[in-house]
Amino acid sequence: MEPGRPGRCHEYGPTAEAALDDDELVTRVRAGDREAYDALVARHTASAYRTAVLLGAGPDAEDVVQEAFVKAYRKLSRYRAEASFRSWLLAIVANETRNLHRTRTRRDGLTLRAAADRGVAATVPDGLDAVLAAERRTELVRALRRLPVRDREVIVCRYLLDLGEDETATVLGVPRGTAKSRAHRALAKLRALLDREVAHRG
Repeated sequence: MEPGRPGRCHEYGPTAEAALDDDELVTRVRAGDREAYDALVARHTASAYRTAVLLGAGPDAEDVVQEAFVKAYRKLSRYRAEASFRSWLLAIVANETRNLHRTRTRRDGLTLRAAADRGVAATVPDGLDAVLAAERRTELVRALRRLPVRDREVIVCRYLLDLGEDETATVLGVPRGTAKSRAHRALAKLRALLDREVAHRG
């Protein structure tokens, strides 16, 4: 069975999976237990997919996630527990998404709209509130698209994916202090863009 594709896990059902943390599963994978990797895939597929979408993979998000899990499996010997497995994996997802951007000849305008729908509003209220919520998401999408990629990435990690500073730093491959200062500056830019949107609309 190809790594990165969930398969049938007999030993690692929901109860057993919850009983083992990521590092314990990694240890078992390194010992040759492929079903342990299936458990890791099942546990982290949703967050990996959401990360790819939020970072702009669009319709290629599933391919990005699949490739990231395959590469993570191949590079598992390099994983060190100083960072969480999730943040290490999401760093690979982020890198694969950057590679996609480098080779893509066009940008999907719906990507960040989907990101806003998934990451900002879990539920959409009825009536006037729904209209206002849609307007806010549209403004957010427009502002995010105008940010430089580096700023967009840190906003996505820190505020849409709700990663901590350490995890954000790991995903972006920068020191913690750099991630913190970059997030502060990027958020200020985003707020300024949103203020301009409101002023223009008004």
